[in-house]
Amino acid sequence: MWWILLLGMLAGVLPVLGLLVRARRESDRLTVENQQLAQDRQRLVDFMHHMTEALGEGLSQQELHQRIVHASILCTGALSACIFQETERRTMRGVAVEGLFPPHRPLSDEQKARLVTRARFIEQVLKSEEFPVGEGVVGRVARSGQGELLVDAAADPRMVRHDDPALVVRSVIAVPLRFRDRVFGVLAVTNPAGDQRFTEADFTLLQSLAEQAALALHNAEFLHLQIEKRQLDVDLSIASGVQQMLLPGSTPAVAGLRLDARYAAAQRIGGDLYDFFTLGERRLGVVVADVSGKGIAASLLMAICRTNLRQIAPRHESPVGALVELNRVMSANLQPGLYITLLYAIIDLDRETVSLARAGHEQPLFVRREAADGLVRAEYVPSEGMAVGMVPGDLFDGCVEERVEPLRRGDVLVLYTDGITEAANEEGKEFSGSRLADSVRALYGRPPREINDAVLEAVHRFAGETPQRDDYTLVTLVRE
Repeated sequence: MWWILLLGMLAGVLPVLGLLVRARRESDRLTVENQQLAQDRQRLVDFMHHMTEALGEGLSQQELHQRIVHASILCTGALSACIFQETERRTMRGVAVEGLFPPHRPLSDEQKARLVTRARFIEQVLKSEEFPVGEGVVGRVARSGQGELLVDAAADPRMVRHDDPALVVRSVIAVPLRFRDRVFGVLAVTNPAGDQRFTEADFTLLQSLAEQAALALHNAEFLHLQIEKRQLDVDLSIASGVQQMLLPGSTPAVAGLRLDARYAAAQRIGGDLYDFFTLGERRLGVVVADVSGKGIAASLLMAICRTNLRQIAPRHESPVGALVELNRVMSANLQPGLYITLLYAIIDLDRETVSLARAGHEQPLFVRREAADGLVRAEYVPSEGMAVGMVPGDLFDGCVEERVEPLRRGDVLVLYTDGITEAANEEGKEFSGSRLADSVRALYGRPPREINDAVLEAVHRFAGETPQRDDYTLVTLVRE
C-alpha cells in the first residue's frame, strides 16, 4: 500500500515542480532580457558620450560623420558602417565609411583588379559612386524615411552579390539620420561580428543611435553657424572701425567758412563717403560719394576711392579734371555692376565761387537770400555727368560738366547722398528733395551744425518706425 501513497504524493508534487521549473525559466528569460536592455542602454549612453565629445572638439562635418560611423561600429558590433547623403542631383553618395562596407553596385573587372588595397579602395568607391534615391536598401530608406532591417541579407534577392568573400552581406540595417523635419542622410551597418545576424533589438538600438547622431549633426551645424556669425561680427566691427578711421575726424578750419558733416550707415558698415581736401589757404575741396551696394565690399571700394581721390585732387585746379582721372584709375578696379556716384566741389573764398562736377550724384542744394527782394530761396543746381565706373573713359570724359556758382556771405551749400532724400515712411513715400529744401530754407542763418541736426530730425520724424534702408551722408557749408 505504501507505493500507492507514494504515487499520490508525487501526483500532488509534480505540478508544483512544473510550475517551479517554468517560473525559473521565465525568470532566466527576464534576466537575459533585462541584461540585454541594460547593455543596449549602456551602448546608447556610450554613443551619446562619443557625440558630446565630438561636439566639444569642434569637429568639421566630415570629421563628425567619421566619428558617427566609428561609434556605430563600437556600439552595434558591426564589421562596417557607412553614412550616405543625398546630393543636389537626387542621388545618394557615401560621405563616411569604416570597415569593408560593400559598394552599392557590382564592381567592374577593372575595379576588381585594384582590390589589393581593399579598405582604402572600397572607401574611394563608396565616396565616388552615386545611385538614385529609391535604389537598394539605402535608397529605399532615403525615399521612405523608414529604417529597414534585413536579418538574412544573403537570401534577399534585392541585395547585390559581390565575388569577394569579404564583401558578402550577411545582415544589414539602414536607418535615416533625422532630426525633426531635417534628414541628414542614411546610416547603414553590415555584418555583426562572429557570423551573427542583426536582431530586432539591434534595429531598435541603431534607430536610437541614429536619432542621437542626427541631433549631434544638427547641434554641430548650429554651433558652426554661431561661430561663423561671431567671426562675421568681429570682421564687421573691424571693418566699421576702419571705415570710421577713414572718415575725417573733424572738419577743417577755414577762415570765412563754417562746416558740419554727418554720416550714419544703414548697416554696420556702409558705402557712403565724404572728405575734405585743403588745396590752399583759401581753397577747399569737398567730396560726397555713394557706392552701389552695401556691406564690406562697398566699404572696401569706398576706401580705395578715397585713397585715390586724396592723391588725385591736389593735382587738378578743376573738379572735372579730378573726376576724369579718378574714373580712369577706378575703372580698372571695378567689377561689372559696381559704380560710384560722386559730387566734387572746389570752394574758392577769394573768388567767392564754388566749382562743381557731378559723376551721377545728387544735385547740390544752394540756399540764398536774394538781394533784390530779400527772400530766401532754395535751388538745386544741375549738371551733366555719369557715375564712375559705369561707362568707358571716353564717354565719361565727354559728358562730365563743370558748373561754377557764386558763394557769397550767408549762402548755404548742402551736399548729401540719396539716403536722405529717398528715406521712406510707413506709407512708402519718400522724404524727397523738396522737403530737404524746405527744411534748410527754414533754418537759413543758423550754424551748419543746427541745420544738419534739424534736417536729420526731420528725416527721422518723417520715416517714423520704418527702418533706415540706406546710408545717410549730409555735409553743410555756410559762407560767413
